[in-house]
Amino acid sequence: MSEPAVAGLDETLAALADPVRRRAVELLAERPRRSGELARDLGATPSVMSKHLRVLRQCGLVTETHQEFDARVRIYALRSAPMAELRRWLDLAERAWAEQLTAFAAHLARDADLERGADLERGADLERGADLEGDG
Repeated sequence: MSEPAVAGLDETLAALADPVRRRAVELLAERPRRSGELARDLGATPSVMSKHLRVLRQCGLVTETHQEFDARVRIYALRSAPMAELRRWLDLAERAWAEQLTAFAAHLARDADLERGADLERGADLERGADLEGDG
């Protein structure tokens, strides 16, 4: 990932670390909403919601528009690009973990096979020992 992409991802993750902002993003994924509607649905005061929306806007997760007939009403919408970048990063992390876990599972299987082989060998040795004792 490029340096700007990493910085953008860091900002996105930092913004999503807050549960109120995560819930706001979930609501905005359904459809654009007014700031007052978000505040009501999230149980936040308008001033607290404004601060959360500012963080989401500054990191590029949401856009803000005004209605033509009333500039005081702000409509927020989710931007797909930062979420797509986050998804790409999560896919990379998931692949890396899957590779590590697959290698670990193969290692455990090899160890188990070796252990089974050693158990079989010990069993054969015990049988040979019993045969020798019986012959004696």
